[in-house]
Amino acid sequence: MQDVLRGHLEKIIPLTDEEFAFIEPHFLLRKYKKHQFLIQEGMPVKYVYFVVSGLLKLVHTDDSGKQQIISFALEDWWESDYQAFYTQSEATFSLDCVEDSTVLCLSLESYQTLCASLPKMEHFFLEKANRGYMALQRRLLALMTTQAQERYEQLLKQHPALVQRVPKTLLASYLGVSRETLSRFSA
Repeated sequence: MQDVLRGHLEKIIPLTDEEFAFIEPHFLLRKYKKHQFLIQEGMPVKYVYFVVSGLLKLVHTDDSGKQQIISFALEDWWESDYQAFYTQSEATFSLDCVEDSTVLCLSLESYQTLCASLPKMEHFFLEKANRGYMALQRRLLALMTTQAQERYEQLLKQHPALVQRVPKTLLASYLGVSRETLSRFSA
């Protein structure tokens, strides 16, 4: 796990052995089974999660009980209910495993310690946040301005591994279409 985390961090920031030796103990390794929750709506959010292996989905359940998939997180991606994490409030999203998953968990206290102690880590998290924000804007714009088939084709192009690993029912929810409509696109 150390090599995976270090490799991920060093895509953005160079690290000395001493710096990584300081960083590494701030992360907790956890394993979750398929369908197991990391975060449940209404509960406190203790961590942000770095996906070492597996696949997660972030979901909001509306008042009628309908689930809307906000995002997926594959290996080398970060996920959480960020508002609840940073404000230490109750989750408005659920995060659960689409597959058995191994994650590294980072608490708010550890996050703050890393940022205060190593400006490189503050830069790393700022870069990840900026990239995440840009991806979210692209997703929102696509939902507002493109037809469902075009969104599906964009997803195929940008994340082919995701399309292969996610059940069609979940893909349909993510794209905002019915399972039947998605089947027509992928036929």
